Amino acid sequence: MNLIVFDIDDTLTKSEFQHQLAYVNTMKEFGITEINQNWKTYQHHTDSYILKENFERNLDGGFEFSFIEGFEKRMTELILDLEPVSEILGAVEIIRSLNANPDYALAFATGSLMKPALEKLNQAGIDYDNKLVVGSNQIFEREGIVSEAIQKAKTFYKVEAFDNIISVGDGLWDLKTARNLEIHFIGIGMKNYQDFKKGNIKYHIKDWKGFCLSNAEDVLFK
Repeated sequence: MNLIVFDIDDTLTKSEFQHQLAYVNTMKEFGITEINQNWKTYQHHTDSYILKENFERNLDGGFEFSFIEGFEKRMTELILDLEPVSEILGAVEIIRSLNANPDYALAFATGSLMKPALEKLNQAGIDYDNKLVVGSNQIFEREGIVSEAIQKAKTFYKVEAFDNIISVGDGLWDLKTARNLEIHFIGIGMKNYQDFKKGNIKYHIKDWKGFCLSNAEDVLFK
């Protein structure tokens, strides 16, 4: 059995606008007003780590993960006030197809906080089991998030190891994470395509419409 670990924002859900607006506005409501929004400058591209860095820049005392519970609740409320999230073209169908494929297991690893991530999946109509979703609530590093998703998938599907593991994401940080973990990678979307090319990506798709699993296997598994 093979495993595919999906990022969520702009990989399965068209949600960057809603996510970032709700995220920044929630920080401001919690007194974090001086915010570095150049996301690529952060060591770890996750909600929890970026929140920690801005928390410590604006507020007294050290950041603790317990702060996240109230923060993500309010962030989710703000997302619900915005235009609903939609799927990346073809995402609903590709997840449905892969869920029916006995050769593949699925998991979801996101830099987003958990409650907003689940709401975005719900709004986009993506079929998932929350036992297979890992957010950044207790983990700063993307490598840790993807590794936890892999472990959850092993438990859920009752396997000791997967024959192949593929990570899918829209950002250069997703590619770097996959390489650090020595797993296969599929890039999606055009926003970071030039960065992907510079990173010598093996397999890239614009969206999920017309995605061919056998073609990806031919490229990645050889």
